[in-house]
This record gives sequence, C-alpha cells and structure tokens, in this order.
Amino acid sequence: MFAALLTVSSASAQNTRSAPETATGTAEKTLAVAEQHMVSAANRYAAEAGLEMLRAGGSAVDAAIAAQLVLNLVEPQSSGIGGGAFLMHWDAQTSSLKAYDGRETAPASAGPDRFLVDGRQMPFKKAARSGLSVGVPGLVRLLATVHQANGQLPWARLFEPAISLAEKGFEVSPRLHLMLRWQGPESFVASARRYFFTRAGNAWPIGHLLKNPEFAATLRRIAADGADGFYDGSIAEAIVTAVDGAPTAPGGMTLQDLADYDVKEREPLCFSYRARTICSIGPPSSGGVTVAQTLKLLEPFDLGQGPDAAMSTRALHLIAEAEKLAYADRNRYIADPDFVDIPSGLLDPGYLDTRRVLIDPLRAMQRPKPGEPPGLGKQSFGRDETMENVGTSHISIIDRQGNAVSMTTTIEGAFGSHIWAAGFLLNNELTDFSFRPTGAQGRPIANAVGPGKRPRSSMAPTIVFNKDGKVEAVLGSPGGSRIILYLVKSLVALIDWGMDAQQAADLLNFGNRGYGFEIELDGDAVWTALKLKALGHRIAPALMNSGVHIVSNRDGQLQGGADQRREGVVLGD
Repeated sequence: MFAALLTVSSASAQNTRSAPETATGTAEKTLAVAEQHMVSAANRYAAEAGLEMLRAGGSAVDAAIAAQLVLNLVEPQSSGIGGGAFLMHWDAQTSSLKAYDGRETAPASAGPDRFLVDGRQMPFKKAARSGLSVGVPGLVRLLATVHQANGQLPWARLFEPAISLAEKGFEVSPRLHLMLRWQGPESFVASARRYFFTRAGNAWPIGHLLKNPEFAATLRRIAADGADGFYDGSIAEAIVTAVDGAPTAPGGMTLQDLADYDVKEREPLCFSYRARTICSIGPPSSGGVTVAQTLKLLEPFDLGQGPDAAMSTRALHLIAEAEKLAYADRNRYIADPDFVDIPSGLLDPGYLDTRRVLIDPLRAMQRPKPGEPPGLGKQSFGRDETMENVGTSHISIIDRQGNAVSMTTTIEGAFGSHIWAAGFLLNNELTDFSFRPTGAQGRPIANAVGPGKRPRSSMAPTIVFNKDGKVEAVLGSPGGSRIILYLVKSLVALIDWGMDAQQAADLLNFGNRGYGFEIELDGDAVWTALKLKALGHRIAPALMNSGVHIVSNRDGQLQGGADQRREGVVLGD
C-alpha cells in the first residue's frame, strides 16, 4: 500500500540517496531508571565504559570520553577519533552551560572547486571515498579540552576500557556485521579490508572476537601524551600519508593542518518552549537553529496533551509545515559563522510571526522559499546543493552531581571515507559542503568549501531545563539532515505528549524537510499517511533509522531511553 502513496519528486530522491547507514532491525527495550547517575549510548560496551567511570567517581565528561573511545572500536561505522563532534556541557555547581565545536575543518589546500571536475560535480560516492572528503579530525582535541575543564579522573584512566577491548577483543555485533556485508570489502582500502573482513572477503561473523592492537597502540600514545600525541608525531604522519594515498584523489592534508586544529567554544543556542528552556549548538551546525525555529513556529498551536493525543493527524500536519519553513531558511543561510555572516533574526519573534501565517491548519503548502529574516542585509545566497550522510552516534549522560553531557559524534557516512590510519577510520566530512560554490544564478552558496572552514552539520546535542532551571532531559540523535526531524519528534513527545524517555525514542519517525512528508516504514503508518495525503501532503515512506538516546530527570528519578532501531542501552545506578 505504501507504494501507492509514493509521489515524491526527483529532488527528494536526490536528497535521500546519501543515507548509507542503513537499518538493521529493531529490538524492544524498556525504560531504564536510576537514582544517582545514568548513561545512554549506542552500544553496550560503550555504556559499560561510561558507567565504570561514573562508579569510579568520574564526571559526566569522564564517562562521555570513555564511552566515545569504546564506540570508536565497537561501532566504527558511526564515530571515532578520525572524526569530530559537538558537545553540550552543564555544570550543576556553577549553573553554567557551555557548547563546544569539535567539527572537522577543511585543509588549507581546499578551494571552492574541490569537488568539481571540468566544472562538473564529482559523483557523490566517488568523492566520499576519496582523500578529498577527509577533514582535519576534531574529536581528540575536543575530548582533551572538555576534560581539562571538567574531568575528575586522570586522562589516561579514561582510555583503559577501550585499550583493554582493543587488545583482548570484542564481539562483533549484528549491526556491525550486517553493515560490513552491505558495504562489501572492495569499498575499503586494503588495510581496513584486512581488519574488517576474512581473507575470503567475508565480514567477520556475529560474535567473532575482533582485536585491534594497532588502535590500542594509538590510544596508548594519546593517553600518555594528550591531544598533542594525536596531532603531532607518528599518528599525524599516518593520517597525512593515508589521505595522500587515498583512492580516486589525494586530499592535500598536511601536518600543519593537523597542528593548527583548534576547538571552538560557541555561545549555546537557547530558546523557550512551553515553560522550558531548550539549549543546543548553533552554527556551523544547523541543528539547534532549525529545531528552535520549528518549535517556536509551533508554540502557539495546540498539538495535544498526554500520550493519548500523540501522533494525531492535525499535530503531524502542523509539525511538518513548521519544519518545511525552518528547513528552507536552514538550507539557504546556515554555514560556518567564522566565514559567513548568518542573518541575526532567524529566531526573531516578529519574523517568526510572518512565517507562521504561511501555515494553513487544513492544507499542506508547496515547498516554501526561504524567508528574509532581520540581519540579512545586502547578502544574497545561492540555493544550497549540499547532500548529507548519516554515519553518526549520540551519548547522553547525567552524573551524581547533576552535571550533564550531550554529545553527538560522527565520521560522516557509514565507515566514513573507508580510509584507514593507525588503527581507525578517517571521516568523509567534507562532503557536507556544497559541491558547487555558487547557485544557478551565480550567487555564492553559504556552505561552499573553503580553507579552514567547517562544513555545515545537522547535529543537535540538546539539554532541556525545566522552569526552575534544573536539567529535565539530555538527548540527541544521529541521522544526517534528518537529525532535526528526530529531535523535534522527541521533544514534542517528551513535552507536549508527556511520554517517557523510551517511548519518545521509539515513537514512529516522521517529518518534512521540504521534499515530502517522510514517514517511517511501518504497518501502522499507512493509515496515518492516508490521512495526511488527504491534506495535500506528498508521502515519502522511508527507513528512518534514528538513534535517539535520552536521559531525563523526572521527580528526582533518572529515566533513560535508547532507540529500538539501534543497539544502544541505558545503564545507571
């Protein structure tokens, strides 16, 4: 029946083709509860490492670092030290919130024609598997920066779980096995192929004890020498050599590019919604701004209250219409703020009022054009042509002192660039730039490639505060440009529909990025889709493979949810 509903334009097909981290099944999960501390992460090994740090007296930051390093090993398709991350940190003692930008950067050699050949765009897949796609990794510098400010345990202690697993081995999970089978050995460089596959070219079976002594040696170096052990010396040399010898085309990364990398502390992006304060990351991520625009556009509307009101046709229609408007602005205006003057009034109440009147409660609008927010000035941006991949993970943590970490971490596409260096995969993050520097009318595209520039992201690590200023929820998700859809769904589920953390994470995925009403392939979704089609929506059934991880604080009790669509777990005491 879904096939009969599929009336989406070719633009939608082009936008959704860059979604390589495929669905690998679901697993029923129950709400986790705890009294002292809690971690929600995408793999049991990682959650156990985080909990080990919390039990040892470590902070939320300590737990996040340990969990991340293990994720690099056991979930290499999604994140790792060859990539980057955005991190939100709440310090309960000082009541201060900080936002850290560990996004990858383009090397100094990256020009606006990086992904053009004779004036034409390179095929996306070809670019993504080349050295041209590899950005300067930011994750290690980010972890070191936040540890210096908020760590409680020694830096080297945080590496022990990942080093032990790398040396003794970990069991290959069903998701890792299936994704390796789907990718195939020929898509990886030889060194990665030898690690992930048998000599016969078969993915290691589920339960196989996989060891990575090369990664253990890399971690020991960073544990001993700090972030400088990654950005200088043998590891840095291995990265540059791998990028220079990459298939298709070298990337032009130098040792100086690595040495020059720095983490940016950004102003947290905070806004009010239904008596809460919701905070996320701002540009170069579009996630926080677009979630904020969507929810502020929706705030005057009644989306229903309580779980029984969830997923009504009216609510889904209104959410989709608000998302269309927010994505239109996002696609035109958001990029690296150190290179582009982003309009200051994207969340201006008066501007949002002018956009909200475009929402008809009874009829779907056509794909809207971007608005003209205050602060636009004389700038004239071209229509964006960026395609985003979705190889990402998320970690949510609250420690016993009430400190919180929300970190979304990535190497971009599934298994990143498929290029291997010193025991880990390198990102293909630079494909998050527009391949063309100018639009059809010759106007510059905000998210064009440039030396030292950070590509636009959709990652949206989020912390919700109640009316008393206490942390109410910590959440985030992978999913490329659909991250925004998953966060809007989860926040409405938690706040408007009163769902618990697990219910919110598991709720049917849906939304509209301007290409049609996307709805998760599910038997129950057919009737919902039919009702929305009657309002004029073009229906786009899809495998919307989110990975929402939530830790909430309700009535003094920690509650956690891990998305049923992935292998995550929630652990706490």
